[in-house]
Amino acid sequence: MKINLYGKTLAQLEELMIQEGQKAFRARQIYKWIYEKNVTDFSQMSDISLKFISVLNEKYCLEKPKIYLRQDSVDKTVKLLLEMQDGAKVETVLMRYNYGNVACVSSQVGCNMGCSFCASGLLKKVRNLTSEEMIGEVLVLNDLLRQENNSKLVTHVVVMGTGEPFDNYNNVMDFVRILNEQRGLAIGARHITVSTCGIPDKIRAYGKEGLQINLAISLHAPNNKIRDSIMKINKAYPLEEIILAVKDYIESSSRRVTYEYILLKGINDSIENADELTKLIAPTFAYVNLIPYNEVAENGYKRADNKSVKAFMDRLIKNGVNVTIRKEFGSDIDAACGQLRAKNERMIKNG
Repeated sequence: MKINLYGKTLAQLEELMIQEGQKAFRARQIYKWIYEKNVTDFSQMSDISLKFISVLNEKYCLEKPKIYLRQDSVDKTVKLLLEMQDGAKVETVLMRYNYGNVACVSSQVGCNMGCSFCASGLLKKVRNLTSEEMIGEVLVLNDLLRQENNSKLVTHVVVMGTGEPFDNYNNVMDFVRILNEQRGLAIGARHITVSTCGIPDKIRAYGKEGLQINLAISLHAPNNKIRDSIMKINKAYPLEEIILAVKDYIESSSRRVTYEYILLKGINDSIENADELTKLIAPTFAYVNLIPYNEVAENGYKRADNKSVKAFMDRLIKNGVNVTIRKEFGSDIDAACGQLRAKNERMIKNG
């Protein structure tokens, strides 16, 4: 089976070229062709000898996922169901802000974290995505932007799609290094965010990577009782352990974290919950990002009403917490992570 070079960091590709009897600079040439010039055919790489191009064609490839389904929102959000080489399907989303184009990338096929409010968990984890498959998600969106003659390609990436990134740690780290590599996709570290449900040892490891890439914690509850009821991972890693890991992360990285908090009607949206949340995160240097809930028919949770959302936010501000409300995208399409894939699987199953 051919090796897909999209999955190689620059350091890995340099080592691979040396193993092939080439100089390390060959890797930099290839990176320029595939990322700066968007070339997918080795024979078009004019500064590489024909003899070595034949080696590349024999042993390596540059394969991207294929678009299986596409949904377009009135706000120009694009949601794709992408098909990988083995037929596995994952969702990728393009969101357009005034500051740039944001790719929301999946890290696994399905998810085993068991968040009861989340559409991603409707289909259990099949496997991890490889680094080349995650890079492929971004490259497909860049191709769409090129087709629109857009002056900007993907400028920001959030690993917040289907899957738990820290359950696929090594592939995700390779992915973000390729994103951030100046000769790669050259996306600034502070324009990349990895979101985790909270795996303490991986949070600590991430803080020691020497990267300036953002970390977001999917918290969604102010106490263990509520979090146990909506996120089964909390029974393995309760809030106290997560907060301790975040403190260690901040100490080793000197970086803030963002706590993501989906407001669920009657579950975690009271003023008392806001006070509990303030107390919980007080030992850490952090922001809170409140997220309006995209309802999923299969689980029965309801979106907190606007009055409750405002009251919750106002209470956090009064308590001295830095807080924002996430802008919504794609409300007229299958907006929640996992919805499009789950719908497609149901359609196939039901014929």
